[in-house]
Amino acid sequence: MVANKKVLVTGGAGYIGSHTCLALANAGFEPIIYDNLSTGHSDLAQNFKLIIGDLNDGNRLKDVFKKNNIQCIFHFAASAYVGESIENPRLYYNNNLSNTINLLNICIDNNVNNFVFSSTCATYGIPGSNIIIENSIQAPINPYGKTKLAIEWLLKDYERAYQIKPMILRYFNAAGAQENGKIGERHNPETHLIPLIFDAITLKKDSITIFGDDYSTHDGTCVRDYIHVSDLAQAHVLVFQELLNDGKPDIFNVGIGKGYSVLDVINSASKISGKNPKINYGSRRMGDPPRLVCDSSKIKSELGWKPMFGDIDQIIKTAWLWYLKDK
Repeated sequence: MVANKKVLVTGGAGYIGSHTCLALANAGFEPIIYDNLSTGHSDLAQNFKLIIGDLNDGNRLKDVFKKNNIQCIFHFAASAYVGESIENPRLYYNNNLSNTINLLNICIDNNVNNFVFSSTCATYGIPGSNIIIENSIQAPINPYGKTKLAIEWLLKDYERAYQIKPMILRYFNAAGAQENGKIGERHNPETHLIPLIFDAITLKKDSITIFGDDYSTHDGTCVRDYIHVSDLAQAHVLVFQELLNDGKPDIFNVGIGKGYSVLDVINSASKISGKNPKINYGSRRMGDPPRLVCDSSKIKSELGWKPMFGDIDQIIKTAWLWYLKDK
């Protein structure tokens, strides 16, 4: 292992970033969190060093690089809601694309080459097959996916010109919480399916709304690949270790390879909690593909990644325990 263990985690006070910080620390690295706390939470930063700042603040970022011998960037900081991206694309191109360009340019100026990027299955748009592989056609249908794909293109150009070494993880629907209940999912306002189901189950909200029941899926509702957030965090550690071992920059899908519909997830949450939520049906949301399911055989075979949580019941069980604690 290299002597320098410091890594910079943008958005490390958020849901996926906080779990990745924990996984990095468990692997012997020292996460430094850079987060403006617009959607992150200081308590999710745990006991790691937290620097509050924006990615568009070049002087503050430069100071962070100057004072810390950074080994790698883990870039999570982004706006990440499909619907919002359609309503306010300006926000997404500024927060996601422009801020990433600023961050990368500072990396180049400070000779920090290792860069692990949080991309998304939204770059695939509406896939032409039931299972998505890394070389599936990328045709995003919303500004969120478009900005993430633009960053992937940017990283490839920066790799060629400036020796940036990117590892790109395209992941599917992160869910669940750390098993010991220390950290988990929290958004304000909440937009993610599983916490919204719990809100309806506990009567914090009147009901859960299913957007569209006429998709070409087994029950008419959208199908997604749900991956436990701790398994996703471990994938980030593995790609970084691959870079440290002189591995080549690469792209990996990360998911469990199983598709669950909205109704499947509701039924699982009902079983785990012992309560049934009231369900309302609404019209389809613009930008929602019918089915997104991952083939993650590449990261399994090449890096030895293996999910510890293999089905939706296991994932929801951890999410429910966190929800009861956090609410």
